[in-house]
Amino acid sequence: MVRKAAGAAVRGTAVRGTAVRGTAATGKAVTGKVVKGARRPEVRLPVLEAYAGGELEPDGDYDGLEFRDADFAGQDGGGARFMDCALTGCAVDETRLPHARVLDSVLTGLRGVGTDLAEATLRDVELVDARLGGVQLHGAVLERVLVRGGKIDYLNLRTARLKDVVFEGCVLVEPDFGGARLDRVEFVDCVLKGADFHAATLTDVDLRRAAELGIARGVDRLAGAVISPTQLMDLAPVLAAELGVKVAALGA
Repeated sequence: MVRKAAGAAVRGTAVRGTAVRGTAATGKAVTGKVVKGARRPEVRLPVLEAYAGGELEPDGDYDGLEFRDADFAGQDGGGARFMDCALTGCAVDETRLPHARVLDSVLTGLRGVGTDLAEATLRDVELVDARLGGVQLHGAVLERVLVRGGKIDYLNLRTARLKDVVFEGCVLVEPDFGGARLDRVEFVDCVLKGADFHAATLTDVDLRRAAELGIARGVDRLAGAVISPTQLMDLAPVLAAELGVKVAALGA
């Protein structure tokens, strides 16, 4: 399902969801979207088989399984593949899943600190109501991923590639997008605190519906993103500092 972005900016003027730009040849106005909306995952799980238990295995192959309230703390599933799976209420403290592939799956209520998903691939995945901290997703590939609800502290997405990703109704504390590539990414009713976009590349990134937008670093990398007029005012001190502009009242 394609979620269309609402609202738009028109060279500094808001005009009912479209951007208006003149054409040199005719002088007529041409309308077009300010930002392309992200395509959300459409996960349709088959009838699942309950996971028989036991520890995760490196390079393991898990297909059509339901993992419920499993404790994977400290286990090593590096390189494993999860296809058409549901993971519900699982503990992933210090779980090692580098280079794992999570495809067409729904992850609900995951909890843990220090989960290692470095250079993993998440495609057509829903992550719902997670409570995670220090998740390592650096160098990972996320495509058609929905992160809905929950809270993730210190999410490491350095040098990751995000395409068609939606963060909705969640809280992200000091997420690190340093050097990442974001293409068609939306932040909807979510809170970003101390986000780092240093050296990131943004294309069609919609920040307008973020409930709170706090950028600690990399405000100069927001080319390719769209923000609301209110967010522009909120970011004015950060933008001024980035440009080296001093702001002072008359007589100061």
